[in-house]
Order: sequence, then C-alpha cells, then structure tokens
Amino acid sequence: MTPLRSKAGQGALLGLGATALACLLWWSGALERAENVTWDWRVRLTAGTDSRTAEFAADSLAVILLDQASLDWGQETSGWSWPWPREVYGAVIGFCKQAGAATLAFDVLFTEPSVYGMADDEALAEAMADFGPFVGALFVHEASARTALDRAGGDGPAPSPITLPIPEVAAAAAVLGNVSDVPDADGIFRRASLFRLSPDPDLLDRRIPSLGFAQFELARPGGAAGLTSVAAEGDPVLGFRPPRPVLRYVAPDRAWPQYGAAAVIQSYLQMMEGAEPTLDPASLRGRHVLFGFSAPGLLDLRPTPLSRVAPGVTVHATVLADLMTDGFIAGTPPAAAALVHALLAALAAWLLLSARRSWQTGLVLLGGVAILLVWAWAQAAAGRWWPVVPGLGGQVLAMAGALVLAWSTEGRKKRFISQAFGHYLSPAVIAAIMEDPDKLQLGGERRELTIFFSDLAGFTGISEKLDPKDLVVLLNEYLSDMTDIILQEQGTLDKYEGDAIIAFWNAPLDQPDHAARACRTAVLCQRRLADRRAGFKVRFGVDLHMRIGLHTGPVTVGNMGSQDRFDYTVLGDAANLASRLEGANKVFGTAVMASQATVAAAAGAVISRELGDLQVVGRQTAVTVAEITGLAGDQAPGHWPEYARALELCRGGRPQDALPLFAGLGSGPAADPAAAAWAERLQSEADEPEAFAAVWSLKGK
Repeated sequence: MTPLRSKAGQGALLGLGATALACLLWWSGALERAENVTWDWRVRLTAGTDSRTAEFAADSLAVILLDQASLDWGQETSGWSWPWPREVYGAVIGFCKQAGAATLAFDVLFTEPSVYGMADDEALAEAMADFGPFVGALFVHEASARTALDRAGGDGPAPSPITLPIPEVAAAAAVLGNVSDVPDADGIFRRASLFRLSPDPDLLDRRIPSLGFAQFELARPGGAAGLTSVAAEGDPVLGFRPPRPVLRYVAPDRAWPQYGAAAVIQSYLQMMEGAEPTLDPASLRGRHVLFGFSAPGLLDLRPTPLSRVAPGVTVHATVLADLMTDGFIAGTPPAAAALVHALLAALAAWLLLSARRSWQTGLVLLGGVAILLVWAWAQAAAGRWWPVVPGLGGQVLAMAGALVLAWSTEGRKKRFISQAFGHYLSPAVIAAIMEDPDKLQLGGERRELTIFFSDLAGFTGISEKLDPKDLVVLLNEYLSDMTDIILQEQGTLDKYEGDAIIAFWNAPLDQPDHAARACRTAVLCQRRLADRRAGFKVRFGVDLHMRIGLHTGPVTVGNMGSQDRFDYTVLGDAANLASRLEGANKVFGTAVMASQATVAAAAGAVISRELGDLQVVGRQTAVTVAEITGLAGDQAPGHWPEYARALELCRGGRPQDALPLFAGLGSGPAADPAAAAWAERLQSEADEPEAFAAVWSLKGK
C-alpha cells in the first residue's frame, strides 16, 4: 500500500469514527446548548440579508409598543398610573380601524375586571368588536397534568390550564391566541409553538393557536372559522403534530415599522377633534398590526437570538411573518449532515496526515473550520439550520487523532532522523528532511552521489612529532573548520578516519547541483586551510597541506552497521575512486583532483583543467581527471592552454613533441608540478617511444 493510500485510509477511519462520536453526542442532546449559541451568531450575521420574510415584514407588518416614553407621557399629561384605563387601548384600536389595518393582535392579558369600572371594560370590548379581525390574548400555563391527553393516546404537548380574558373581552375578539411559550433550555426564544392542545377533557381534539398563528388564520380566507373547528387529526397547513418551528428573525433595521403607543393615542384623539394627526394613518393601511409592551417595568421582555431584552410581541410578529412567507428555518436531514461532516472530517484528517510543513498543518486546521463555518453561514442565509457543533466536533476529534497518529508515526521518524543525522548533516538539511520524512530512504538505495575524500599530507610524521594533547587540539580545530564548510554546503558527513574526511552530496535529500556543491567545498576547504596554515605553524610547528579527491557516480547509500550502532554511509566503486583520486594528487603535485564526471556535472561552478587519464588500482578502465583551483569567476593560470596542447600531443602519440612543452612549464620559479610530473615521465620513457601510452597507471593507493 502506498503512503498516500495508507494516509487516505487512516483519514477516512478517523473521520468516520470522530463524526460518529460527535453525532452520538449531538443526538443525545449533550451539544444542544453549544449548537444554539452558534445558531445565535448565525442569526445575527444573516438577519440583515434579503429574504421574503424581511420584505413582508417591512411592507405588511407594524408594531405598536407601550414603551417607557408612552408610560411617562400618560402620567404627565393625563395622570394615568398603571394599569391604564382600558378605554385608552380602545383609542389604539380605533386608530387602527380608522387607518385601515388588515388585522390587529393584542399581546395583552385582560384577565381581571378594570379597576376603573365595568364601563371601562365595555368600552374596550366595543372597540374590539367594532374593529372586526381582532386577536385577543389568553395564557396556557406550563404546569399541566397529562391525564386527559394520555387518555386520548396522544404524544404531543401536555394539556395545560388556561387563563382566559374577562368574558366581555373574550366575546368581543374574533379569536383568542396563546401568548405563552416555552423557550429553549438556555432561555432563548428560537422556536415557537404554533398551537397547544386544549386541556379540556371533552375537547381533546381542539387546538389553541398562538397569537401569531391566530392572526395568520384571520388573514386567510375562512381562517376564523377554522380556528374553532380544525381537529388535530388533520390540518392543511401544519399536518398532524403540533410543530415548534425555528423562527427566522429579521434585523430591526430591516423589519416592520414600530410606533409608540403615545403617538398612536394622540393621533386618534386629534382625528376625533378633526385635527391633523401626528401619525399618518396611511402608515398602517393594509398592514397586520400587533400591540405589545416594551417598557421594562411591564415585564414582557424576552431574550431572542438578536437581543436579550426584546419585546415579547416581537416573537409573535416574527411568527406571523414566517407563516405569511413560509419563512421558518428549515432543518437539515440528520443523515445528510452526518455524511457531509464525515467527509469533511476525513478530508481534514487526511490532509493533516499529509502535511509536511507547519504552515500546512495550520492551514488545514483553520481551513477545515473555515469551510464548515462559511457553509453553515450560507445555509443560514438561505433559511436552513446546518448543525455546526457536531461538524466542528467531528473535525476537531479527527484532526486531534491525526495529530496524535502523526506524532506517533511521523514524530517517531523525525526523532530518529534527528538522532541519526544530527552529527553529520547541517541543520538546514535536517530541517528539510523533517518537513518530509518520506523522502528519506534509509534502508539502502542506489543513487548518483558526488563523494569527497580528503587527507592531510604527511600526517603520520606530524602525529609522531606532536605531543598527544597538541595533536588532538590541532586535529580537532582542523576537522572543525573543514566540517563547517561541508555542512555549510549542505553535504553529508560520512565519517572521520583519523585526519581523513569522507563526505558526499545528493543523499539523503536530492540535490541536483551536488557536484557543484562538492567542488565548491573543496576549493573553500583549501582556502580555509591556507588562512590557518601560518597560525598552525606558529602554534604547533607543522605545515598542514591537504589533498582532496572528488568523483561523481552511482553508489549504494544507507544505514549500515548493527541494530544499535550504525552509520549512514556509501559503498561502491565511485566511493573507492574518490579515495584513489585523493592519493593521485601526490603523482601530479596537485591539491584537488576530480574526475571528469564531476567537473562536467559541476557545470562551470569552478575553474579546472584536465590533468590526464589515470588507471587506478582496482579498476580496469582509465578515468580522465582534472585539477580544480578556484571558483567560477576566478582567473585561470595563463599557462593552462600550453599544458592542454602538450596533453593533446601525448594523447596523439607524440610524446617527444610534448616533452619540451612540459619541461618548460615544469621548471623555473613558476613551475607547474603537474607539467613537471609529465616531463619526468616522458623523459624516463624517451628510449621506448613505441611503447608509450598516455594513460597513467598507478601501482599504489
């Protein structure tokens, strides 16, 4: 199984398991309070968006509020204390009648006779009856016995005692609507009971509409008759069970116009006197009007998703608007939500398991949450409640599981890498491996590397000359300087063998420019040693010179050793050849010798010249070698073209013509050691020109 498929499978299992657990918690009700809070946020974000409900509320509804300003006005101008005379409400009803309101609902309970006498009640009843489509208020109590409903075999809301208005008001209203309701567990009115079942044991099939539903029925043709005769076994609008739909609230600036009771009463009195009213009656013409309290002392403030102190009549107005436009918030099928959440959680877990960098992990964490939140917001704007908390819970659980799994697998791999490579890789290379451990092949692989092999000239004599303590100090300083450069060029330090250094490039990570890095390292190491040479001479009394061999070719690379102790090293002919080239520097008097394969792969990163062709111990074929003396942009020695001509003469079988050229280059103050080596060899073989071969055959290492 490929790592991708394996991680996809792991992500799927994590997503399914996490979502299943989150959904179980959701269906058990454990997450309901948290989900309700997120819904309130969505309501506040989407309440100002365009909708049929908002359009209807603004064009066809109006609310009259008995607010604190109206109470103060009544006290100051007429000496009205609370409760107000009921004929005052008659003035409100009269204005709505004169204005041509379509329907009128009062969210006010008139359960006791007026303290101002029977005439006061009669005045109110007369105004209500005169208006026509008027909805009065009753109150269904929550403390109820289920006896009657149980007898009927019902499973809906329990029958409850009812507080009715006084007979005069009850008789005058076209219909009575229930103004009580049950909020959610946290006290917020997000849902509404459209009707309650009658508590009368003899009328178990009767329903009691809510205030908003009663006004909605009045607005429908034949609705008033339906309110007194529709039985629970069938309803063309609601179906069988008494529903509690989720309300679609509208932002105050997009909702119905609101008017203070004082302005309405003053306008009615002005109209009765033939004066111009303060409030234009046309503002209510054709509208469905609701009257309620908003003064804090009247104790009819209800918390909603939009406000913690909304007038209770706001809830009834929202019910009416939602009924008129079929604007209630739709639910989401549990199976569909669970499927989408499982897919998102699985995707998030898979992406998290596949993330290679910390910013990718952060992007997955934030992206998964953002996608779900944006989707839920879009659904809310479209009138659907998409459950957020179970989705977030599933994603959080899935991503937490993915992080734990990644820590236990990828983390273990990274800890191994840090321990295994910390001493011979640069921090930058280790960091790159940490970002994508799967790139690392530690079990052994065949790949092309550039191998670096260095040694100090005459180190045996140096070690015999120096005190052991001084030798250790000298060697440590030298090796530290050289190693710093190797790691700076992101090479892999294979090992130290006494004074020798073995390193390579293009493993464990791919480095397309591995040859250039190795060649550059060789030049920089020689320059660093040249800078330190005088200091070493003063302190230790020795001259340090190093020889370097470079070769590029295929080798086997991997962890080799015992289970408890191993090295990440190379094996193969290419590694052996790099070692032989280091030793071949002694033949030509050079400091850095590289195979032609390395020089060609370095692609102009350094300046070099061909030295000739060598056949080293252990190889049947010759290899072309070159000397590297500087970096790209440095000045090449002026005599190199003449050396190249002499080399071509040798390769062309004309050693006698090459000899004077090499002899001239290899003598004098600016003698070229490589040319001197050629001149010496050609001189020694001058007696047998027919046996001459341009290839150098090395007999030792």
